[in-house]
Amino acid sequence: MTHGLTDGQFFSMVASFLGPYYLALALMNGLAALYLWRSGQLKTWFSLPVPGLGKVAITNSAGWLLLATMFAILGAIAGSGWVSMLALPEGLRDAINQGTGPVVYSLGTTAMLVLLYLFRSFFVKPVVAWTIWNLMWLFLGLSMTDSDFYEIVAKPDNVPIVMLVFLLAFFTWLGTARAVENDDRIARGEPPLEKLDDEKVLVWPDLVYIELICMIALMAFLIFWAIALPAPLEEAANQAKTPNPSKAPWYFLGLQEMLVYYDPWMAGVVLPSMIVAGLMAIPYLDFNKKGNGYYTIKERPFSYTVFQFGFLEMWITLIVLGTLLRGPNWNFFGPYEHWDAHKVEALINVYLSDLWWKDLLGMSPPVAAAGSSTLTQIGYIIYREWLGIVLVLGYFIVLPPIMALTVFRSFYQRMGFVRFMVMTNLLLFMASLPIKMVLRWVFNLKYLITIPEYFLNF
Repeated sequence: MTHGLTDGQFFSMVASFLGPYYLALALMNGLAALYLWRSGQLKTWFSLPVPGLGKVAITNSAGWLLLATMFAILGAIAGSGWVSMLALPEGLRDAINQGTGPVVYSLGTTAMLVLLYLFRSFFVKPVVAWTIWNLMWLFLGLSMTDSDFYEIVAKPDNVPIVMLVFLLAFFTWLGTARAVENDDRIARGEPPLEKLDDEKVLVWPDLVYIELICMIALMAFLIFWAIALPAPLEEAANQAKTPNPSKAPWYFLGLQEMLVYYDPWMAGVVLPSMIVAGLMAIPYLDFNKKGNGYYTIKERPFSYTVFQFGFLEMWITLIVLGTLLRGPNWNFFGPYEHWDAHKVEALINVYLSDLWWKDLLGMSPPVAAAGSSTLTQIGYIIYREWLGIVLVLGYFIVLPPIMALTVFRSFYQRMGFVRFMVMTNLLLFMASLPIKMVLRWVFNLKYLITIPEYFLNF
């Protein structure tokens, strides 16, 4: 049951969406087949022996036309009310729920990003990218027949996040494909594609007309959206009735997820400030002048990988995690799991000082006597938290010189001491998030340094 609907009512509601949905996918692939045929970009995929006709070549245009036919059939099935047939097997959904967790999600997305980067020349091929694009839409359509998945994804607040995923996938592919093509051209001694387009374009009328057309199209789209999806306005705020889960706007969900691993002063003040300061410092830190004005990866591998990891893995994935996979009490739920407010996950808070004093030495952590002076209390705090302090200071003080003498030696020689130290500390702050996430999930380690006396933890 979903929102008080019976299974029959739910499937009827979903059918009204999936019918046009699959027909739109059929139209999309039909137009792709027509474009390949009219533009003369036909390529033979394979040949099939047909009695009486010999071998018949199957082209890319015929392949996408066949896929369009399949989507049209799925649309007809959905429109006929047999939506229950268009669902992922229950065993597969259970396996996804059981196999999905914060560790699997984060490590899986990281591994996927690394795989896409290493084999980017393969994944930017139009046939490969179009296949993955269709599989993404098909997976979404088959998942929409699950009431728990539908309730999360179809929520008006979450629809923009779903659009965000698909739009990011498309534009990331578009930029990467352009960069791979430019890298191949540069390797052959040819100029990048952007260099070939030196035509002068005037702001008036060329740019203004384009902006005007885009403005009208976007306004029409927003009007249609406002009619199709009612604004998710709720009742007036009531301190006696707090929503569960209580979530920030989608653009702050990354910060809200950081609160699981950091103290509020760190997740809400220091790290956002570091992000803003780092973005402002980039033009002054960058010494590589290649790649200005054109797409490239091989000429700027360090900048490309850092930005892609920082944006996609450490920001977008946190937004998706917080939106679609964090349910009541901020527990982690699988994509097909019911958001049960009574679900309780025992999460133990382990502190590094407790591991040292209680578990390893078998004694209580040292505490200053009541009425001690401030200096005495600070001394006891330093003595109690010495291991965490040493690790944190070593991370930010010892690692930069090691990096300058090893893997980042060429960077240090070209950047100088000040610029290099700023860059390495920004990188170390960025890397601290996945480190804290792993420590939290694997060892239940909440903080390396715990100073509740002054509400200071790290």
